[in-house]
This record gives sequence, structure tokens and C-alpha cells, in this order.
Amino acid sequence: MTQDNSHGRRISMGGRSVVAHGLHTHFWQDIYYYAMTSSWPVFFAGVGVVFLVLNLCFAALFMLGDNPIGNLYPNNFLGAFFFSVETLATVGYGDMHPQTVYGHAIATLEIFVGMACVALITGVMFARFSRPRSSIIFAEHPVSHVMDGKRVLLIRLANSRMNIISEATAKLRLMRDESTAAMGSFRKITDMKLEREQHPIFILGWTVIHVIDESSPLFGLDADGLHKLNASLILSIEGVDDTTNQPQRARHYYPCSQIHWNHRYVDVFESNRDANSVQHIHYTRFHDSEEIVDAPEN
Repeated sequence: MTQDNSHGRRISMGGRSVVAHGLHTHFWQDIYYYAMTSSWPVFFAGVGVVFLVLNLCFAALFMLGDNPIGNLYPNNFLGAFFFSVETLATVGYGDMHPQTVYGHAIATLEIFVGMACVALITGVMFARFSRPRSSIIFAEHPVSHVMDGKRVLLIRLANSRMNIISEATAKLRLMRDESTAAMGSFRKITDMKLEREQHPIFILGWTVIHVIDESSPLFGLDADGLHKLNASLILSIEGVDDTTNQPQRARHYYPCSQIHWNHRYVDVFESNRDANSVQHIHYTRFHDSEEIVDAPEN
């Protein structure tokens, strides 16, 4: 999430916020970006404002001429505004029409602007509708416990559309504060090896597992140690939606304070099948975890 304030540009990710100073934004160069990232109400409000301003400007230009519009009604600025709306939208009811060279010139310019605006708005709306939307949901908390004598970190995922995401790939990274004499203070990013980084047909659920062994960046660190390093996890998922044949991308940011130590996820699968041998999945328990009693410390 990004926003501007009087002191700089604020960037928020998870529970961490950074305010950047000295960056200059160029609205007109990034207008497509703003059109794609704004909400639908803001987008349509912006289109409405542009439509209103253009018609007010062209109505003023028509009023500068000497009776350029035939059958102008009402015979004032409001009538010129209505004629501008008809011209900009290339409707042309025929009652009002340009009747001078000046009127034809302004109408020609306005029709050109109107056709360009319709093409641009149509293209942006299509791009907004056709943009791939992620259907992947992430558990609210990672969990960590000892499994088969090894401490593991687990994060549960689910495909809320329950269609096929082919060849889904998961990447887990640790971000932490680092300070060296040569480079000063910076955020260090370290890749974390997963037991299985790919899922051939990601339809329902997937739990990614990282073993905390000697090669792990989490080895030897507890909750207090991770807090001192201002550590956080970033899990990225990428695959291809078989329905739309479009790429699916999603990521989630976890401050390490959100890790539930010595917990495991509550099972979302119904243990007993019904009479038709149909297994049930309860996503109401998707984010739930439970503490493992008498869990070993290592």
C-alpha cells in the first residue's frame, strides 16, 4: 500500500511502514498506472470529471463564435454545453448543428477528441476487467513445531476459486536488518529452502514447509532474536490459471512476530466421509492453529 503525505511518500507492507523523502511523482506520465490501480468508484469519478471539464471547455469555445450553432436551445451557455455533450459523444441528434465555419472547426476538433477519449477509456476499462486477479489466500499466521525430530516452519495456502493453477511455484524469503562496516545498515534478503517448491495442480490447499536446520537463516533464532533483527517473511506464489490461461501471482508479508511457535494448523478436512464417499473441507478453520502440548524446545 502506497500513499502520499506532506512529509513524503509512505509505503506500508504488513505491519512495517516506511516514509520516502525526495521522490518526485509525475502524474501525467503515470496516468495509466493510476487508472489501473484506483478503485472503480474513483476511476468512474475521474472519467466523469474529465467528461465534464471537456464539455465546459468546448461549450466556452462555441460561445466565443458569432452564432456558430443553429437551433441553439436554450440560447445560452447551457445550450452550448448540451450541444458539446452531443458532439463529444458523437451522438448528433440533428436539432442543433454547427452553421458557421468556426462552428464546424470547433465541432471537428471536439469529435476528434471525443473519439480519442472513447478509445482510451474503452482500452483502460478492458485492461482493468481482464487483469488477472489472485485467488490465493494465505493463513494469517505461520506456525512452527518439531516434526520427525526437526523443527519446521509451515505456511498454509488455499486456492479460493478451486480451479486448477498449473505448475504453481512457491518462494519463501527472510528479510532482516543487517549492519556492516562496509555497507552500513540495510535490509538483507535470504532465500529459504522449501521441502517442495512446486505444485503441479494447485486446486485446494497447499502447506509449504521449511526445515530449520543448520543451513536455515532461522537456525538458532527464537522469537526474541527475530524481533531484534526486525525480521519478516515474504511468501510469493506464481502459476498459470488453466481457466483463463493467465498468470496468477500472489504474495504475503509476515512479520516474524506473527509466527505461532509450537503450534500446528487445525485440520480442515473432515475425517469421516459421507455416504457418497465425498470428503468435506471446512475453510472456516483455515486460519486456526492449536498449541502442541509438551512440544520439545529444539
